[in-house]
Amino acid sequence: MFSRQTAMIAALIVLIVSSVVILALSSRRPHPAYGPGRLAIMLVAPFQKVIVNTTRYFRDVWEHYFFLAAVVEDNDRLRSELRQMQILQHRYEEVRQANERLQSLLDMTETLQRPAVAARVVGKDPSPWFQTILVDKGRSDGVGIGQPVINAQGVVGLVVEATGGYAKVMLITDPKSAVDAMVQASRARGVLKGGTAGYCVLDYVLRQHTLHLGDTVVASGLDGIFPKGMPVGRVTGIVKNDAGLFQDVTVTPYVDFDRLEEVLIVPVVDMEASDPA
Repeated sequence: MFSRQTAMIAALIVLIVSSVVILALSSRRPHPAYGPGRLAIMLVAPFQKVIVNTTRYFRDVWEHYFFLAAVVEDNDRLRSELRQMQILQHRYEEVRQANERLQSLLDMTETLQRPAVAARVVGKDPSPWFQTILVDKGRSDGVGIGQPVINAQGVVGLVVEATGGYAKVMLITDPKSAVDAMVQASRARGVLKGGTAGYCVLDYVLRQHTLHLGDTVVASGLDGIFPKGMPVGRVTGIVKNDAGLFQDVTVTPYVDFDRLEEVLIVPVVDMEASDPA
């Protein structure tokens, strides 16, 4: 009824069970096993070795899996914390730079003889024909048309429009801008006007004056608008024609208009009387 293979498997199982029972009974004796106990050890030991090794293998795999899962979880947490730290670092750097710029503006207000309004640049005219910016202070903050705008680098421009909370500033690089200025070293006077590609020109400088490349140009203060001595730019081009009374002078502004973020708006004396409501 049973095949030889089935009979052999059954006999092997009976032998193993018997050996385990004999081994268990012999293990209770305080003296070494002899006879059937030794035979049971010889028969059971290989199977126990296989079972123990298999158990250890799966246990190691299981523990290794949980270890890797914990490592992955820790890595994800550390990456998240690192991203948060990088965001905080970027924010801190922005705040630090803003504080430095505002501190520079605050230091300037201490040297001026009149109060000033700090404003943040919130917009820029995209048109290439007009050089203007929009700031976040207006009439409600005491800002009016015709007030000069400066920063720590020098002259920025002039307020040309103002609403309750905003103002438009015409930069000195605008073709319609005009600042009474002079070369600091030679005291040669002229009118600074907006040129092209971010440059300015100093018109009406007499040929008799000797200028040098790199000379500083400052506001003369004679127009009654811009504070006297406020830096405007440096001389980067000089052309003396054979004829004529004046020389052509090119000036590069000190203010970096592409990176302009904060400005000071300086009230002009009796500006309220001349500024239409």
